[in-house]
Amino acid sequence: MPADALMIDFEAEAAGAVPSGFTSAVNKGRPGAWRVERVVGAPSGANAVVQTDADRTNSRFPVLIYDNLQATDVDLSVRFQPVSGRVDQAAGLVWRYRDPNNYYVVRANALEDNVVLYKMENGKRSDLPVRGTGSGYGVDADVPDQGWGELRVTARGPLFEVYLGGRKLFEVEDRTFTGAGRVGVWTKADSVTRFDDLRIANLDAASQPSR
Repeated sequence: MPADALMIDFEAEAAGAVPSGFTSAVNKGRPGAWRVERVVGAPSGANAVVQTDADRTNSRFPVLIYDNLQATDVDLSVRFQPVSGRVDQAAGLVWRYRDPNNYYVVRANALEDNVVLYKMENGKRSDLPVRGTGSGYGVDADVPDQGWGELRVTARGPLFEVYLGGRKLFEVEDRTFTGAGRVGVWTKADSVTRFDDLRIANLDAASQPSR
């Protein structure tokens, strides 16, 4: 992660509210209920942002999108803590986001213990094959089921590199979305997940997104 990346730790935000500079969206089902809350043991300070609505619609994907960046190439990371979920316990990073039905997402799932990269195209989510194998539903990984983990993706042109806990897991190559878009965090179905320390580096230019 570049040293001059923007780091959003939610410490200046009011508890109980959607963090400033972010927009909530969903493809179907109930809207995501995103709010800042005080969390004992949060990675930095006392605040984190959490999605609390436990609608069990299986193909429901609440996102929280950062408004102040449009970029093609990015380096993103976030700390995450799965709290609950019977259908899923998922935490994801979104980039090249156009709308709730068109974007890339990489997600870690604490119930399945794997990390998978998908494209959401015209409302249809499909997993993308791991580079070098021609197939593969992501990779198996030890995803924390209560403690804090860290998910990261770098996107440079069609090449995406995925990391969990600082360790590179795999690469994906895809050319579906080539233009600039927004970035954010993501959950699925009834996942109640906390997020903190969202780091954003704009690799399109030397200038970084402003808060």
